[in-house]
Amino acid sequence: MNSSDHGTEALRCRVSGRVQGVFFRASTQRQARSLGLAGHARNLEDGSVEVLAVGSPTALEELKAWLAVGPTGARVDSVDCASETPPDPMPEGFATR
Repeated sequence: MNSSDHGTEALRCRVSGRVQGVFFRASTQRQARSLGLAGHARNLEDGSVEVLAVGSPTALEELKAWLAVGPTGARVDSVDCASETPPDPMPEGFATR
């Protein structure tokens, strides 16, 4: 039985705009943890932020909606997300990289 049999899904998002240097990753970490999600947020070389989140479909949708706004000081131009198979092994907690 795989993790999706238990209602666990994974979502990988790329957030573009003014999202580096404005505490976007730390704020995403706080938001994801409050939703009970695991995964990571990391800066990409092109100035965007990649977010991999694993958890319940409802929590993932809430995080996706939050990513479209982001923290105070950020300017989100676009959020492109794709569902994927949850990683094996599953991440523990939500980290910034």
